[in-house]
Amino acid sequence: MAGVTVTGMSCSLKRQMKSRFIQWSLSTATTRGQTTQIRYKSTHKGDVEFKPIRSVLCANRGEIAIRVFRACTELGIRSVAIYSEQDKMHMHRQKADESYLVGKGLPPVQAYLNIPEIIRVAKENDVDAIHPGYGFLSERSDFAQAVIDAGIRFIGPTPFVVQQMGDKVAARVAAIEAGVPIVPGTDGPVTTADEAMEFCLKHGLPVIFKAAYGGGGRGMRVVRKMEEVKENFERATSEAAAAFGNGAMFIERFIERPRHIEVQLMGDKAGNVVHLYERDCSVQRRHQKVVEIAPAPHLDDKVRQSMFANAVSLARHVGYSNAGTVEFLADNSGGFYFIEVNARLQVEHTVTEEITGVDLVQTQIRVAEGMTLPELGLTQEKIHQQGYAIQCRVTTEDPAKSFQPDTG
Repeated sequence: MAGVTVTGMSCSLKRQMKSRFIQWSLSTATTRGQTTQIRYKSTHKGDVEFKPIRSVLCANRGEIAIRVFRACTELGIRSVAIYSEQDKMHMHRQKADESYLVGKGLPPVQAYLNIPEIIRVAKENDVDAIHPGYGFLSERSDFAQAVIDAGIRFIGPTPFVVQQMGDKVAARVAAIEAGVPIVPGTDGPVTTADEAMEFCLKHGLPVIFKAAYGGGGRGMRVVRKMEEVKENFERATSEAAAAFGNGAMFIERFIERPRHIEVQLMGDKAGNVVHLYERDCSVQRRHQKVVEIAPAPHLDDKVRQSMFANAVSLARHVGYSNAGTVEFLADNSGGFYFIEVNARLQVEHTVTEEITGVDLVQTQIRVAEGMTLPELGLTQEKIHQQGYAIQCRVTTEDPAKSFQPDTG
């Protein structure tokens, strides 16, 4: 059945054949390099090609790498780890079927950012797909493109969508086009303190400065006094330049004491998008999430449903596939505003899995193979939530250094 292309038959018959072929391929496809594919006519967008994934490399370490390897094991897929010299005894290496050294002689972080070497390891060891995890290269569109250019599948959105959603200004434009409510902010990146002052004089205070080309709370400042605008802008842009290589700022009105609500999405290559409900990430420390709860307690259901509709609308507008999260700020009067899209799996994905019973990592892999959400049983009416789940992050700080973050 290798190289089969099905044409000239009804959609229902194609679905039946694809379903049977998937079962057959997962039970019999063991030969490395074998190319098995079938084409399925989608009711949404063109043809969706199904190609089984037999091996997955996780371009990451620690908990998320172990999480990906667990999903691979449960699906009967060969798991491949990479590790830096300093991480040779780490658990993620032991949990994979195979592991390979990258970045010899480099610091550990730089080793996991070495795109050419990661691609080389994948190609030399017949890896079918790469999962980026979260952090490191997970939101680098050039990495996603390099993976695809090497003939390997990227378990995530397309490189264009990764780039578009990673650029706060471009993501904001997409939200406006999709009719999603936004907070008043700059139309493009701001690079000088004079531009920042002009915006503040026009729109008033408080405002928040955000790194235009990065996240995680770095390069972020809230300003409540006009005389503090220039000083805070200089500090924020300096921090952003050090962290992301670009000090450009995005400025928007600051919503006082908001709730931070995010909607988990999953899309496929046929244009289907579903939500898997929301998470409340309002408890934060230095703009870093500390406690995540699903579903969000005491959230008005009209607001909740409107968030779902807007998140799905934005995802469809940009052609989103695979896992992603749309984040909103909710005020005390029932209003909510788009913040950003995280075009990757998030740390807190596990609480969503707990309340929905959906394995998000396995779904990511299946979508990357070319399966559609309806084939996976993930139509919106079949996704239900039950109970509550809470995730708490343990962080370390050094009290001798004004409680600065520490490695532990």
